[in-house]
Amino acid sequence: MPAARPLPRTGSIYLDARGDERALRVSWHPEAAEGVVVLSLWQGNVCTGTFRLPVDDVPDLVDTLVDVLRDQHRRGMSPRPALSDAG
Repeated sequence: MPAARPLPRTGSIYLDARGDERALRVSWHPEAAEGVVVLSLWQGNVCTGTFRLPVDDVPDLVDTLVDVLRDQHRRGMSPRPALSDAG
């Protein structure tokens, strides 16, 4: 089994709205040949799944998230602040 690697400095941690120590970690890995952003799902200190998003697809993901925020704003809802990795 490969050794766990620490979260890179270029990343963030977002807590799941359901609690229960669930989190999404987002990390950028420029050292990967194709350049990827890794989205990983965590339960406590155990990684339960990962998704490798090619860097070229990140703008589309960001556009989707911005559209959600705009929709919330139009409805008069304020987004919850994220817990960013200060590391």
